[in-house]
Amino acid sequence: MKEVYVGLGSNLGDRAANLWEAVRFMTDLSDSTVHRISRLYESAPVGPQDQPWFANAVVELRTSFSPREILGAAKRTESEMGREKGERWGPRLIDIDLLLYGDEKIREVDLIVPHPELMNRRFVLVPLVDLLPPGPLRERMQAREEELRDEQCVQPWPRAGARRDARLENGV
Repeated sequence: MKEVYVGLGSNLGDRAANLWEAVRFMTDLSDSTVHRISRLYESAPVGPQDQPWFANAVVELRTSFSPREILGAAKRTESEMGREKGERWGPRLIDIDLLLYGDEKIREVDLIVPHPELMNRRFVLVPLVDLLPPGPLRERMQAREEELRDEQCVQPWPRAGARRDARLENGV
């Protein structure tokens, strides 16, 4: 069984419910087990700024699926959940990305692992660091996340009933 990390994001509808629905789809995959789930985070959009903020999480799977099978399952899940083609980096009901597949490096036309934007996306690095075991990979991801801290706003998902951070309310 491979240790696999999958990133989740949503900024349309009930964002947290969308992430949990994607996790439910992953728990239904044969030969796969959802091992751990990061806490939820909220982040400013990357790309067009005139869209809602995202909810993000990372899921750690243990699976015998190949990277291509995981990619296919992710695309099917996005489709079954109602994701429609839209503007690049635009609003989306659900986005599911294969981030890491063990320590393998894959370079194919439609499949690159580690995810090609992983080291540029704090909204992925923060929840990923939550899950990675201590060691050089975690240290490298954490160092990069700290470099991006002033450029990309990512914060823990608001607790139920808690007042949202003023930066979120003002879109900062």
